[in-house]
Amino acid sequence: MTPLVDSFGRAHDNLRISVTDRCNIRCFYCMPESGVQFVDRREILDFEEIERFVRIAAGLGINKLRITGGEPLVRRDLPKLVRRLAAVPGIRDLALTTNGVLLPQLAEPLYAAGLRRINVHLDTLDRERFRQITRRDELPKVMAGLDAAMRLGYSIKINAVAVKNLVEPDIVPLAQFGREHGIEVRYIEFMPLDAQELWDRSKVLMADQIIQTLSSAIAALVPVPDPDPRAPASEYSFADGIGRVGFIASVSRPFCLNCNRIRLTADGKLRYCLFALQEDDVKSLMRGGASDAEISDLVRRNVAGKWEGHEINSAKFVAPPRPMYSIGG
Repeated sequence: MTPLVDSFGRAHDNLRISVTDRCNIRCFYCMPESGVQFVDRREILDFEEIERFVRIAAGLGINKLRITGGEPLVRRDLPKLVRRLAAVPGIRDLALTTNGVLLPQLAEPLYAAGLRRINVHLDTLDRERFRQITRRDELPKVMAGLDAAMRLGYSIKINAVAVKNLVEPDIVPLAQFGREHGIEVRYIEFMPLDAQELWDRSKVLMADQIIQTLSSAIAALVPVPDPDPRAPASEYSFADGIGRVGFIASVSRPFCLNCNRIRLTADGKLRYCLFALQEDDVKSLMRGGASDAEISDLVRRNVAGKWEGHEINSAKFVAPPRPMYSIGG
């Protein structure tokens, strides 16, 4: 098997699969509060199509999967898909990113289906600020979902988007919560992927600022030794030996040169980068009767054409025409 290597020598073994563009909250930096135009349900890949693509991708060296959305837990019968993907030969790691609102009901059936790792998107532990950010009063459900996941023994991370002049009061409480419960909190720099063009660089709370805040308020942060160079997060341990945090610093510390990920959107488009301006149509091939070999060729072409990086920090950067919820988190 020839690995999926692009023209910059990056080998790809990680596939992110969006199963829906719909969501049950409305984070201001991702979706408008109303009037959102979702893809017609007939255009969304069904479970058979997703499983087929994963089997083809696994034959090309993909061994890690992450299920995303929108909010993946709103996809009906999602545990059935998890069970099918977990059984695909060659897949070694299966994870899911969720806002946690539906975790109280779904944590157990997903675990029974084979899911063991989840990332829960949670920017604040303050109920009013949660409502302000998400435009929904759902924090108690998210916390109940985290409790359920912890009881079942999931490996859990918390993802928190860092927007300047908004979440500063939440940085330390989230880290303390993580330390108390054995959960790694990952702070994600606010990226230009919102649906309303609200982003500008002055609104990004940079990783270095968060590190300084945590080091002053809790304990010094020490880089984790021997990090995975292809992981999106820079990980740090607290010097007192209790817990760790991570930073996905796409703006201040781009990690493009080590990227190993490709993305399949809910409507069946293959993307080599979250910020890609072009995508390849997998769904049309599948529904048009294409062979596995033809789909494999498309995947190889997509990876071969991958750019060096997204250039957020240059004048050449162009935001993708799709918002985050449509691409897949």
